[in-house]
Amino acid sequence: MSRSSSGFVAALTAAAVAAVGFLAYQASASVPDGLAKSPDKTSSSAPRSPKDKKNPTAVPAKSGSGERVVYSLGDDRVWLVESSGKAKLTFEVTPGTVDPAPGTYTVSSRQGSVTGTDGTPIEHVVRFTTVEGVTIGFSAAVDGSTPKPDAAKKTGGIRESRAHGNAMWEFAGINQKVVVVP
Repeated sequence: MSRSSSGFVAALTAAAVAAVGFLAYQASASVPDGLAKSPDKTSSSAPRSPKDKKNPTAVPAKSGSGERVVYSLGDDRVWLVESSGKAKLTFEVTPGTVDPAPGTYTVSSRQGSVTGTDGTPIEHVVRFTTVEGVTIGFSAAVDGSTPKPDAAKKTGGIRESRAHGNAMWEFAGINQKVVVVP
């Protein structure tokens, strides 16, 4: 590569970086006030997840009604709840390093297979929110593993077994309600 073409490439790269920086600034400056702030995790309006001492796998109280996915941050557990209010299935999950705030969300996108933020091939990705630029969603590693994530990386994948990933994929279509409880 000649000296003049490498200078040209460097100039194009610098221009591209400047354009991306400007667009990122514009995007952050135009975020509505309510979205720019971190959610108040101590809000009294957030649903609570008191453990049912007699039945620890019971659907958490105050997790809403109707058909929904319920995800308990404190229990690292998911419930696929039918419209009757009864759990079709419940299972343990391995959360990423970034948690969503308690509240009600809807499934916003799905993807059959992709590489996770940790570099692991994953399948049946069901996404429902983004926290500080990190996408949060349920997924299963193709190799079936559910290791604890590297605490040094920001990951939003909530890992489930392949069988549970299949069940989530079948249950949680676009706009399916997802309730996150403490």
